[in-house]
Amino acid sequence: MTLPRVLIIGAGLIGTSVALALREHGGEVWLSDPDPATAQLAADMGAGVVVPDLRDAKGIADIALLAMPPAFVATGLAHAQECAVADVYTDVASVKSLPAQQARAAGCDLEAFVPGHPLAGREKHGPAAARADLFLGRTWALCPLPENAPAAVDAVTDLVVACGADPVRVDAATHDQWVALVSHAPHLVSVAMAARLAGPSAPAEALRLAGQGLRDVTRIAAGDPELWAQIVAANAAPVAQILQAVADDLAATARALASGAAGDTDDTVARLLDQGRAGVARIPGKHGGKPPEFTVVQVVIADQPGELARLFAAAGAASVNIEDIRIEHSPGLPVGVAELSVRPGEVARLLDAMDAGGWPVRR
Repeated sequence: MTLPRVLIIGAGLIGTSVALALREHGGEVWLSDPDPATAQLAADMGAGVVVPDLRDAKGIADIALLAMPPAFVATGLAHAQECAVADVYTDVASVKSLPAQQARAAGCDLEAFVPGHPLAGREKHGPAAARADLFLGRTWALCPLPENAPAAVDAVTDLVVACGADPVRVDAATHDQWVALVSHAPHLVSVAMAARLAGPSAPAEALRLAGQGLRDVTRIAAGDPELWAQIVAANAAPVAQILQAVADDLAATARALASGAAGDTDDTVARLLDQGRAGVARIPGKHGGKPPEFTVVQVVIADQPGELARLFAAAGAASVNIEDIRIEHSPGLPVGVAELSVRPGEVARLLDAMDAGGWPVRR
C-alpha cells in the first residue's frame, strides 16, 4: 500500500498515535495543534513535522485527520477546507451524528469528509501517552455520508488499514447508539463508582482494603473530565437511555437489599448477577469473535526489578502465550501474585516452566 501524506490536526493521544503508526511505516506526516507546545512534543517524539499555520499549508496532504472533541469537528473541518490543506478529510471523534449535522449546516464539502472513530484509547491523554500500536487489531468505525465520494471513502479506509486497525462501516445514528452502550455509558458508570471514593464515606483506612476488582471497575474513570463531558453531551440521548436502564437495575437491587428480601424470597440480586455474567460472556475476545476459554495460573513473584521480565521470558521459552495478566499486591509485602491467563492446553508447559524457575504456583 502506498501511504498517503497525512496532516494531523490535533496532536493529542489519538492524533499522535495515528501519526506514530504512519511514521513507523515511513509515511509523511505533518502536525497541527492549537497549542504549539503540544505539537512540538509530538514532533519531538518522531510523529511528524509541525505546521505552524494551516493558512500556509495549502495542498500539503492527501488526507487531513481531525483529532478533536465532537463539538469542534465542524469548525475545524470548515477551517481546514478553507485553507485547502488536503484532498480528503476525516475525523476521530467518538460521536458521529452531531458533527456531521453541524458540518452540513456550516456548508462544508461533505463529498470529501468521511467521518470515522477508532475504538481505541487510554485513560491517559496528551501526546506523551501516544503509542504507535494503539490501533493494532482494533475496530475503527467508518460512517460514510450520502454525499461522500467513493474515492474519499476508499482513501480513508486505506488510512485505517495502514494504522493496523479493522475498518467497519456503520451509519452515524447506529454508531452513536452502539457506542453509548459499549463506551460512553460504561465510562459514566465507572466514574459514578469512583466518585463514591472521594467522599467522607470512603476513609483512607477503607481504601487500604481495595483489591483488583475496584481498580478494574474504576480504571477508566481517570480519563480527561473535560473531554468526556463534551463526548457525552454530544451523544446525550442514547447515553441517557442506557444510564436509565442501568439505574433501574441498580434501584431494583437496592430496594431488594434494603427490604431484606434479596435471599430466598426474592431473586432480584441473583437474576442481575446471572445477567451480568451472561453479558460478560458475549464480549468478543481480543481478536474478535467468541472469547476463548482460558485457565488462570497464579504465580507468586518477588516485588523486585526484573522479576516480571524473567517470568515472561520463561513463559516464552516454553512456547506459552500469556493471553492476559493481572497482578495482586498487598502494600508492604515483599511478594505479589501474578495471575496468568493461558489456553488450557498450555497449562502443563507453563507449570513446568514456573517450577523450573523457582516460582511457587497455584492452579
